[in-house]
Amino acid sequence: MQTQVPAARRIIRLRAVRDRTSLSRSTLTKLEAAGQFPRRVELGLRATGWYEDEVTASVESRPRKGA
Repeated sequence: MQTQVPAARRIIRLRAVRDRTSLSRSTLTKLEAAGQFPRRVELGLRATGWYEDEVTASVESRPRKGA
């Protein structure tokens, strides 16, 4: 019996999150505090990131304007 190992989750930094969402840093912080965007992950003392799959799911779940 072979055990499957889950794929490693990729962490992306602020610049990549801003590119994917088109949201500013302050808007991301407000959405995060309101529970409407995934929580960031601490990578070190002054470094944070987000799980890529969570960001993608959040973007895909947001309603599209003008569509």
